[in-house]
Parts: sequence; C-alpha cells; structure tokens
Amino acid sequence: MLTYNCYNHDIGDAMGQITLYIESETEKRLSSVIKNGGVSKSRWIADLIKEKIASSWPENIVALAGAWSDLPTSEESRQGLGEDIKREPL
Repeated sequence: MLTYNCYNHDIGDAMGQITLYIESETEKRLSSVIKNGGVSKSRWIADLIKEKIASSWPENIVALAGAWSDLPTSEESRQGLGEDIKREPL
C-alpha cells in the first residue's frame, strides 16, 4: 500500500491525498522506474494522471501542426472514396 500526502510548494496550497493499493511486484517495478527517472513517486504518479486526463494535445505535438506542407487534407485524402454509409444512432 502506498499513501501520499501532497503539498504544492509553488503556491503554498494543500493538495489532494490519495491512497493506492498495488501488488508488491508492481510497487517494485514502480520504484525501479522512479529511481532511474529522478522524480518522487508522488510526482511520477501525479504526472501520469495529468497525462491520462489531459483534454488537449501536448505542446510538442501541437507544434507539429503544419510541419508537413505536402500532407493532403482530410478532404483531399477522401476524394474518390464515395459516400460513407449512415451510422446507427448510439
């Protein structure tokens, strides 16, 4: 079991607390990844959660927009494919 209390030193604000129950092998693997990454378990897990719930693309991906000047648009790629069939309602 891992239990962390988080405090945001940047803004002096208390952060949410989370308790994780994970298998021993998973914790060992996590510890190994953390040791090589140079960040705390709390930071690593918080960053993973932020990545998984992000509602926008990472900046390095956004920066690629327009990088391929010869890339056809979606409309150009679909030319000649005919009409799509009507989909079932959800």
